[in-house]
Amino acid sequence: MVKVRILSTSDVHGYVYPTKYLSIVDTQPLGLLKAATIIDEARQAALPDEIVITIENGDWIQGSPFTTYLAKHPAAGSEQLTQLTTSLHYDAGVLGNHEFNYGLRYLQTAESDRDYPLLGANIIGGEAQQIVDAPYTIIERQGIRIAILGLTTAYVPTWEPADHLTGLKFESIVTTAKRWVPRLRKQADVVIVAYHGGFEADPVTGEPTERATGENEGCRLLQEVPGIDALVTGHQHRQLADIYHGVPTTQPGEKGAAVGLIELTLDKNKRVIAHDARLLSTATAKPAEWLANLVANTETRVQSWLDQPIGRLDGASLTVKDPMAARLHGHPYLQLVNTVEMAAGQTDIALTSLFNDDVRGLSHQPTIRELLNSYSYPNTLVVEELSGQNIRLALERCASFFDLAADGTVTVNDAFTTPKVQLYNYDIYSGLTYTFDLRRPVGQRVVQLNYHGSPVQPSQTLTVAMNQYRGNGGGDYPMFNARKIIREVSTDLPELIMNYLDDHDVVMGQEQTNFKVIS
Repeated sequence: MVKVRILSTSDVHGYVYPTKYLSIVDTQPLGLLKAATIIDEARQAALPDEIVITIENGDWIQGSPFTTYLAKHPAAGSEQLTQLTTSLHYDAGVLGNHEFNYGLRYLQTAESDRDYPLLGANIIGGEAQQIVDAPYTIIERQGIRIAILGLTTAYVPTWEPADHLTGLKFESIVTTAKRWVPRLRKQADVVIVAYHGGFEADPVTGEPTERATGENEGCRLLQEVPGIDALVTGHQHRQLADIYHGVPTTQPGEKGAAVGLIELTLDKNKRVIAHDARLLSTATAKPAEWLANLVANTETRVQSWLDQPIGRLDGASLTVKDPMAARLHGHPYLQLVNTVEMAAGQTDIALTSLFNDDVRGLSHQPTIRELLNSYSYPNTLVVEELSGQNIRLALERCASFFDLAADGTVTVNDAFTTPKVQLYNYDIYSGLTYTFDLRRPVGQRVVQLNYHGSPVQPSQTLTVAMNQYRGNGGGDYPMFNARKIIREVSTDLPELIMNYLDDHDVVMGQEQTNFKVIS
């Protein structure tokens, strides 16, 4: 018998070191350096009849202050990112949706000099060969032929500006897998699918957990495509390890907090006779010093850069102490972001989100570190022309964020936390006056909506500034889409905020008083 061990990382988002960069001494139980130790130990412990396969499952080159620094300082060398993964000797890589955030040219540079193939079977079009090496790879070890099929969530065009995807098309991963898996079954003894995507339904019961948009198709994949021996997933930042529809499946969370492990046991006829799936926590692993040495000088520069001051704030405090209160009553930090959006987009209406409960906002003497820990996405800005009816529908989606308990306690609707935490899909608007009444049914909670003191009419058109993720309908906002965009600002929002602070000697924090939530 032969045992095949499949180790995977996914959604590391450039968190190389065990830190979230909250301060220069911040230490966290996560990061690629810790995952590298887990992977290295597994390789060293492998017995002669054991095969170790390693997969990097996407969302690697964007998401941390480290990767932001590389993107904004071309001379620093974004190719360091693949120097790290190459030194770790992955067998294959897959592109995540965030790989496209900085455009194709940056993607090509950051993913250069690899010693492993980048797989993307459902990324097609004339330019696809410029960013992926092949749809699949076949590895032969100890006489066992192991195929890895690479897939990326087909929803990428919904989030990204068109010029980030020139010449590319994204096919449904189910359609792609139906074409490729039967072929690979004829060529290989083991077929692994590495999918940067997750599950649109509960993988056990099949109960839908989100609209069927094509963003996540893991359940359909397992139900409709026979012949898969192991499934590596990601994108949703969930920690999953189980047998679904007879297929061992993993999803190792985010930021290198865990490594996925799938074990397959093959008999003498090279058939899988047993399987298992589990996650290996990286919390107690020591960071791999041999890997850290490759980027130690860059990390020092990153930490210094993060502590550079950016402007001065006065007035109401922009420090977020109670995230739920900020969502219910507004916050000067959110007002500042909306003010920046309105100034850059030349509108008097804007919307933004408190992305997660770790957002701390800004101090009176803010630094780049504070800003990037509060606004961590390289979203650009768009302005859309919207009807009053569409604005009301968007606000109803926002109002559905809250649940009202019998005792009057306000909580977050499970739809925004399960199966994936999506707190970033609740927006707060500036430039409109509105009221949510949580005592009313979902879909009927917007009881006041005014613009410049007058009720917003369904057929009235207004221009609204927002980040391009939301502008393309991301977060289940179908009333927003690229066809309604009338202006775009190519500078990302963290830089727009920095520029705004630099352009003003003092920026006054302002309380938000334009909306209320009745509970």
